[in-house]
Amino acid sequence: MLRFVVNWIIQFGILEFFVLMLIFVNVLTFALYVADKKRAKKGAWRISEKTLLFFTVIFGGIGAILAMQLTKHKTRRKKFKVAAAVGLIFSLILSLHIGHSLVFRNTIRFVEMEFRSANWDMGMDGYRIAFMVDFHIMANDSMRAIISELNDKNIDLLLLGGDFSVRNDHYRETLAEIAQAITTDGIFGVEGNHDDYIRLFSAKIQNGIVPLDNSGVRIRENFFLAGVADMWNRSPSIEQAVANANVDDFVLLISHNPDVSMLQDTTGIDLILSGHTHGGQITFFGFPFYLWRGSITNYGTRFAYGFAPSRDGTPVFTSSGIGIYYQIPRIFTRSEVVIFTMYHE
Repeated sequence: MLRFVVNWIIQFGILEFFVLMLIFVNVLTFALYVADKKRAKKGAWRISEKTLLFFTVIFGGIGAILAMQLTKHKTRRKKFKVAAAVGLIFSLILSLHIGHSLVFRNTIRFVEMEFRSANWDMGMDGYRIAFMVDFHIMANDSMRAIISELNDKNIDLLLLGGDFSVRNDHYRETLAEIAQAITTDGIFGVEGNHDDYIRLFSAKIQNGIVPLDNSGVRIRENFFLAGVADMWNRSPSIEQAVANANVDDFVLLISHNPDVSMLQDTTGIDLILSGHTHGGQITFFGFPFYLWRGSITNYGTRFAYGFAPSRDGTPVFTSSGIGIYYQIPRIFTRSEVVIFTMYHE
């Protein structure tokens, strides 16, 4: 029954459901207070205080306060004042989360940051690497707009972290849009846990995108790029992926799932780029409570977003991703394209 309800809410629309719920609870709470006031005047059967307090606290604070002020009902009862304040706070918090998602759900931010390393070739200072991951049901026009803006940012290398939508072969259309990116050294990518790697890699090759499958490639003289298979789908091997790298190379590894960095040796790697966690996707003012559940990552909030060290101390950057997972909205987790400008330290 619970699964049915959850699936229905997702199909209906999570944001739409909570908007309607917020309106309904406050209208109902207002009506209950007004009805109780009228019954009190008539000496009729009253609505229980427990019922009033319950609906007041569970997001009905706005309706309760309006009713209390208009009818002068329960205004002298301390517990009703406290309940109304609590309900108002809960309502405002829910409204802020709904509003944030509605405002930003169709916008992509471009996050620019510098990455400095003693292993980076000084002659390549200013080299720009764009990273995108977790595309899912990215609309074609949105992807086209992202690539158009990316083409104005002088990108040298574009890296894809996996997770495309396999429904109706939508990934083919997404890859065709990505292939329009203008780069100096090409586009490379790995699979994600939602990908059929055989079909995905075939489509990448057709679009001039190089798939990395526990393999690596030399981008420049002292710059080696590697990528591993997804750990939920197959068997990633960092050792195999970096086998052809030289000791003095700057080695960049793409792994869709950041957990790999805690399970395998990452010594000799200078930077790991990952996704998968979506920054928690639905968060409480940015805090990813959902990741504590352990179904996405085995390391809690360690790889929720941004930089965190691997088991061996290698910096792992986890992006919040670019798309949404089907109908589940992003709340206080912005969609993003990350651009690293590389420098010798």
